[in-house]
Amino acid sequence: MTEKTVELKAGVLLVAPPVMADPNFRRSVVLLCDHDDEGSFGLILNRPLKVEEVELSQQLDGYMNGLSFGGPVQPNTLHFIHQLGDYIEDGEHITDSMFWGGDFDHLKRVAATRPLQRADLKFFLGYSGWSEGQLEAEAADGAWIIAPSSAEIVFEVAPEKMWSTVLRRLGGEYAWIANFPADPRLN
Repeated sequence: MTEKTVELKAGVLLVAPPVMADPNFRRSVVLLCDHDDEGSFGLILNRPLKVEEVELSQQLDGYMNGLSFGGPVQPNTLHFIHQLGDYIEDGEHITDSMFWGGDFDHLKRVAATRPLQRADLKFFLGYSGWSEGQLEAEAADGAWIIAPSSAEIVFEVAPEKMWSTVLRRLGGEYAWIANFPADPRLN
């Protein structure tokens, strides 16, 4: 397979190859939010949870994006990514337009004064984490396809279409992989 050289860093997407056996990551697209010498932190973008949004929508007026499974690590923790930039204090830059986390109370105050748009914000339960050197080793072994991200992919592409959309945008042999059936035995 032709390799596209995309550096492991905050803001890239980790795309599970079609043969990924781990059910937590099968056909997943993970936004890498933090990557340094100590390890890596990411959120699975395409695993919406079927849960009631009532409490979250009550605390954040107008929020209707639901919750997603961010990963198998600490599944009882709440994380968010957003495009609200300086509106939310203490958010970490992922890319020029995307941020991870920030002051939740400040987010609630912003939501009370300005309508939240669908592409402003996403919430996740749990996260995906890798210890020092682990992600580099997995990527070198072909466990992940590394792709550039964009706010459009992260916030606007439907979860059920995200995996194939990212692969198609990579082009070449990756575009072919995007058509790989979920269960090749049924093809």
